[in-house]
Amino acid sequence: LKDQTVDAYVRGNAAQALGNLGQAGAKYVPDILNFLKDQTVDVPVRYNTAFAMSKLGQAGAKYAPDILNFLKDKTVDAYVRSIAALALGNLGQAGAKYASDIANFLKDQTVDAKIRGSAALALGKLGQAGAKYTPDIANFLKDKTVNANVRYIAAQALGNLRQAGAKYVPDILNILKDQTVEAKVRGSVAEALENIRQLKLEEVVVVLNYVYEPNQQNFWPSRNTKGFEYWRFLTYFLSGGTDEVKTLLKWVGYSQETPVQLKYEEGKKTLAVFRDAWKACQEQKLQRMQKDLAKQIAVVVSKVSWKPEDITLLQTHYNNLKQGNYNQADTVQSTINKVAVWKWFSSARNTILLHPAFWLALIFAYPKFPQVQAIFFWNPWVRKILGVGYVGFLLTWVPYLRRKLFEPFKPSLLADAGLDNFTSLAYFPESQVKLPGSEEIKPITEALPSIQGQIVLEGDSGLGKSMFLRHLVKTSPRIVVHLPAQKCDKGVIEAIQAKLHGQAQDAEFLKNLIYSGAIDICIDGLNEVTADTRAKIVNFVECYFRGNIIMTTQPLEWTPPSTAKTYTLQPLTRQQTEQFLISRQPRLPKDAKIQGSQYEQACRSYLADALNDGQAAEELNAAQRTLSNPMDLTLVALMLSQGKTPDLFHLQEQQYNQMADEFRKEWNYEFPLKKFSEAVYQMRLDDEKALPADIFHQELQSLEDEKYKMVVSRQWQDTAGEAKKEWYFRHDKIMDFFLVQNFFGKGDEAESRLIDHMGDPRFRGVYFLLAILLPLDEAKQLREKLIQYAADTKDHTVSDTFVQLLRTR
Repeated sequence: LKDQTVDAYVRGNAAQALGNLGQAGAKYVPDILNFLKDQTVDVPVRYNTAFAMSKLGQAGAKYAPDILNFLKDKTVDAYVRSIAALALGNLGQAGAKYASDIANFLKDQTVDAKIRGSAALALGKLGQAGAKYTPDIANFLKDKTVNANVRYIAAQALGNLRQAGAKYVPDILNILKDQTVEAKVRGSVAEALENIRQLKLEEVVVVLNYVYEPNQQNFWPSRNTKGFEYWRFLTYFLSGGTDEVKTLLKWVGYSQETPVQLKYEEGKKTLAVFRDAWKACQEQKLQRMQKDLAKQIAVVVSKVSWKPEDITLLQTHYNNLKQGNYNQADTVQSTINKVAVWKWFSSARNTILLHPAFWLALIFAYPKFPQVQAIFFWNPWVRKILGVGYVGFLLTWVPYLRRKLFEPFKPSLLADAGLDNFTSLAYFPESQVKLPGSEEIKPITEALPSIQGQIVLEGDSGLGKSMFLRHLVKTSPRIVVHLPAQKCDKGVIEAIQAKLHGQAQDAEFLKNLIYSGAIDICIDGLNEVTADTRAKIVNFVECYFRGNIIMTTQPLEWTPPSTAKTYTLQPLTRQQTEQFLISRQPRLPKDAKIQGSQYEQACRSYLADALNDGQAAEELNAAQRTLSNPMDLTLVALMLSQGKTPDLFHLQEQQYNQMADEFRKEWNYEFPLKKFSEAVYQMRLDDEKALPADIFHQELQSLEDEKYKMVVSRQWQDTAGEAKKEWYFRHDKIMDFFLVQNFFGKGDEAESRLIDHMGDPRFRGVYFLLAILLPLDEAKQLREKLIQYAADTKDHTVSDTFVQLLRTR
């Protein structure tokens, strides 16, 4: 190196060798400095000597001032000074205190660009001391007037500053994507990014875009061409290998193997990454990568079965492709159309499922909420519109739904049946009926086990028609409405509506329900109503011939519904009479004088006497007529249990006399028969059932006594929650006894009543009592009037029975 006769290039290489010796060459630093200072030494030698100095690092630290002076010496060759700047950068802490001097070279635009580049690289190696000059290095890098080789070095310097250069990543990316910047500068800034920070997806696409660069050798002219694989690696490395970037690299940037099959979740995630990458490419104007993305979007879209909720994502890609005039937009649009059709079917399916679920929920809420009843089910417009037609149909024809519809009204529908006073012990199931159109006799519970079709049950007063209805209602699993015929004066539909507490606003819907058999109907006492009311009932029954309807009546002149079958309730046989009397024992007063076997013996003895074949035929027939009537037998049972002998022709009067005697003893005044009977008469005219308890409270208590049971009571709570109690006659025969009191006497009023009520079915039983209770001559006169009435009206329902009863006298 010292030998000046040696070729300058050889001496230069010797200087480099000295620098590579590390500590072994450190003792020769003064000699190296001398070579640097000696301006007579050839430039290549001094250049390589300076390069050697830069490699000796800390060994030359104490010579840092000399190196700085050498750097400042403008007479020294620029290449040599640039290496001196690098040497200062390699001195570490020793060179750090000269950072400001080095920075001045960087800032001084009059200084040769090579020296400024080396100054930038030196600052990059000084750590924190050089970090504060990062903006100057960045500005130097961005300066397009600077030589490309120098900018190349500045990029390396910025990379060496690591986190200090993080804020300049956007500037670095701008240089990287600027096609006007020389390729090797762009390659250098790409490498610089490795040391600064992890890049986001929208940033790293700028790096990946260089995969598509055709002239890869231009990026690293001094090295072997790295090729597009390097850009893929750099993309992965700079991004930190996130899932998003991994997904992106699977599909774009000359991926060697794209997925053949794609699961739904993976496909959805891939399209989401493509969407974000597309947006970044759009913003960064990375057209080559955008073209590759367009192709892969179409591939991914075609590999997956998409769901309706993906339409927004697919539509985003379609819009992007369409705006970019890519043919792949058609593929995406085709997929969207298919998904949209499926979405329509899916929405329709969900609606079809949700709609019944909504109404099913309403069905379960229906019994407890009157608002639901009134608004959704009994309002025709709401039910038809919100029910889309099929709800009303299902409510009408599905048995379970029909039961639900009437469930909340069940207590009201059965209120008139008086089931709170009915027990299975009270009903005698051995009664028989004659079947329609034949003479065949069957037990009523066998012939009519349920309400099926349309039935007329005909029988004399007291044979048990009403009791049988109550039995049917009590045991029926279906929804049943019990209607007294008097309440049908405006029509059967109106009577049922009244029991639905105003909720059944839609009469047509109610008619459909009845027609479909949704509710069984019991109508009791057709004989007690006017011909006009009876006609309304008959018309209703014939119109709703599919409905299950049973009607009861005493024999009368009328035309039954043509669609109904008439069953005739038979009087009890002698054997049934005995069975009936004995079966009453559990229902007798607990303090009855005669009970158990004594009671049974009393029944048999009484029947033997009353039905003695030795008596006159008329008398025997009259006795049999009374004893074959369950209502009359109930009075007989009560009297026998009290040790009394029943008077078959004056049973009600005998029972009343017993009650009146006890009433007088208990309350110390006579039972007000006349006043009470007038009140009953007025009540009957007004078609009222409840007795006036406010006027006759004490009287009703005596009539209700367990020994007589002439009236029964019903208790309930009104809408205000207050307890209420009403009394009713246990049977029409008992009411007839009090009604008949208004027909006795010689006055005009009694006489006019006898005439006025001949055609009134409500007073039919009264005339039968008059046949027995009136003085014989007066009874004969009444008979003639009834015969005349029957001849004029062709109505023999009262006159024929009256004649038969009078004949027994």
